[in-house]
Amino acid sequence: MNEATQSHVGATSPLPFGPSLTVRVVLGPLTKLLNPVVAKVAGRRHVTMTALIYHVGRRSGATYATPAGARLYGDTVVVPLTFGNRADWARNVRAAGQCSIQLHGQRYHAVRPEFLDTVAARPLVRAVFGPIERFAFRMLGIKQFMTLRVAGCA
Repeated sequence: MNEATQSHVGATSPLPFGPSLTVRVVLGPLTKLLNPVVAKVAGRRHVTMTALIYHVGRRSGATYATPAGARLYGDTVVVPLTFGNRADWARNVRAAGQCSIQLHGQRYHAVRPEFLDTVAARPLVRAVFGPIERFAFRMLGIKQFMTLRVAGCA
């Protein structure tokens, strides 16, 4: 599937999209090791690279906290989907239609998750992520982003 066949992917019918080969080979094996370490600092006031996303499992009903890259732009949270929209946390947030996100020491209630391809997300991504981060997204093969609307502080 190429980018042309994936132009704007909305929240109502996102095409399944997994991680790139680079992410599967390089980051995949490290995830179970690094996520617990990163989760301890993610979302804190002086940690701008990562957020902590609190979501409820679709089947288990359990609450999970997943570290992820995220930025706030006005009332919109932009999250690069490093592991695609098939990642459990992304599927949980989409199914629930909401989550809580801790960014810069502040916890927000976020709603209306939407999956955007790189073309549709380009203006937001350019506004909130620096050139080095955008280069890393291209190198990692990130093809989708999730946006959420802040509905208030949690």
